[in-house]
Amino acid sequence: MTYKVQLPVFEGPLDLLLHLIKKDEINIYDIPIAKITDQYIEHLEVMQLLDLEIAGEFILMAATLMHIKSKMLLPAEDKEEEAPEEADPREELVRRLLEYKRFKEAAGGLKDMGARQRDSFTRLPGAEAPAAEGVESGFEASLFDLITAFGKVLKEIPKDRFHEVIKDEFTVSGKIHDILHMLVEKQTMLFSELFKNTRMRGEVVSIFLAILELVKLREIIVKQSAPFEEIEITRNPEWQKK
Repeated sequence: MTYKVQLPVFEGPLDLLLHLIKKDEINIYDIPIAKITDQYIEHLEVMQLLDLEIAGEFILMAATLMHIKSKMLLPAEDKEEEAPEEADPREELVRRLLEYKRFKEAAGGLKDMGARQRDSFTRLPGAEAPAAEGVESGFEASLFDLITAFGKVLKEIPKDRFHEVIKDEFTVSGKIHDILHMLVEKQTMLFSELFKNTRMRGEVVSIFLAILELVKLREIIVKQSAPFEEIEITRNPEWQKK
């Protein structure tokens, strides 16, 4: 697979950790480091399989998690020898996560405020506010939501079929065409529907990369009715006007 997708909105390792913590409803002050490390590395493996550009900071965080995990597994007598301020190896990670979480929430609040000011208008007395065209309720799915959903798809593929590779049978451009054609026939599709009849690695990867490319081009919108629910894919109404 030589097709690469580079996303300018690609989030960082702290975003991935916060995603995993929120998904499993984990207490951020008491992170099960072994579980989070395994899930983090699993997501990195999926990203590497997709040939996504992985920044060095993701690899550095993986090494940090492995180091914390190894310190957590030390025998009790070895832990007692450590300095009191280093008693919990997770402390620095938790501090960074909380600080970053506050920053993200503040940035999100400013973004929402700007959007409200941009969309505000003066309404004449007695006039009804116009309904927002093409706007649906729900939550926009993040890149990590997509990767999590894709990881579930991979687990459902029989291992003996997954490693089959048929050269040049499936292309990203071909799957982009297929997805857009399906969205003409059906206004909204579930993410899982796109992989319903797939059983080979090349096709599965091509479909997912096609989704990422369509998101990047803003031709489709990926949303969830609630956080971590099934992802829905619809055509961007702004593109339908063109």
